Amino acid sequence: MKKTIKATVVGLTGVLALTACTSNDIGGGGSKDTLSLVGFSVLETANDAEFKAFEDTDAGKDIDFAPSYGASGDQSRAVEAGAEADIVHFSLETDMKRVVDAGLVAEDWKDNATNGIATSSVVVFVVRKGNPEGIAGWDDLVKDGTSIVAANPGSSGAARWSMLAAWQHVIGNGGTEDEAKEYISQLLANTPVLPASARDATSAFLEGDQDVLITYENEAILAKQNGTDIDYVIPEDTLLIENPAAVTVDAKDGAQDFLDFLESAEGQEIYAGYGFRPTAGVEGVEVPEVEGANDPANPFPTPAQLFTIDGDFGGWSEAAEKFFADGEDGEPLGIVIDLIEKSGSDAQED
Repeated sequence: MKKTIKATVVGLTGVLALTACTSNDIGGGGSKDTLSLVGFSVLETANDAEFKAFEDTDAGKDIDFAPSYGASGDQSRAVEAGAEADIVHFSLETDMKRVVDAGLVAEDWKDNATNGIATSSVVVFVVRKGNPEGIAGWDDLVKDGTSIVAANPGSSGAARWSMLAAWQHVIGNGGTEDEAKEYISQLLANTPVLPASARDATSAFLEGDQDVLITYENEAILAKQNGTDIDYVIPEDTLLIENPAAVTVDAKDGAQDFLDFLESAEGQEIYAGYGFRPTAGVEGVEVPEVEGANDPANPFPTPAQLFTIDGDFGGWSEAAEKFFADGEDGEPLGIVIDLIEKSGSDAQED
């Protein structure tokens, strides 16, 4: 019989609000050493459990945490600008590259068994309880009258993963780039507002009346763990999400021990309990039953087509320039950013 990791959650409004916690929020202070963790928006609840488990180990018994969460791009830029960080955990490799280029994270951060990846997920659709609109796949999202919530690709890693998954739905099924652009345009036409982060997008969906939210699978599972009246759909073709983490070059003692813990079997099993898929390269992970998953006993089914950033887009360095370039210094806009500007969608930022 599989073991079950039950996520401990509180009221939805509190859990799904962006916060920047102090060390006393996690439990400690006093003579403990405090590590600053800067992460993307949806890590908070799962990380609280990771902190507590690590503090029960010999390596973590004298460690406390001061975490900060927000949209991945915003968090990366904050660290580049001088925000304190011992551990960084972003949605995208491009956000990690920013702090590597600034000399804040070592260039060899990927040289480990997980290739620098600490959490994984896939792009899914969150729908109203019972899926009243019958959303089954990507083509349903561009039907007339379908109302969508998605985050802003200018600040949110989740949004960039989602837009690439939408693009590859067309290309990976034999379509042309012109057809993919038209599909993204139709998708944006059904998405009037683009909240700043994945967590903001979830809150907007739960508080509104839209038909579907495009987001991380783990975010959908967490919402169900909180007892919200939603379901989620894993489309037949979707994109593997891989979130990088690293310690900074001036990290305090204990930071590398904590990162090693996150990338251990125990750390991955804790993350799995909150809806994150186990990361490739970690041996001995026993996937638990996951409360809130469509099938708790088989929480992470393999989609019929699972696209990857390296295999289908040539890696983040190519994808970022092609799809998300911001047009600075006279350079052209990336495809997605250009389509957003033409769409009239309200791209909100923190």
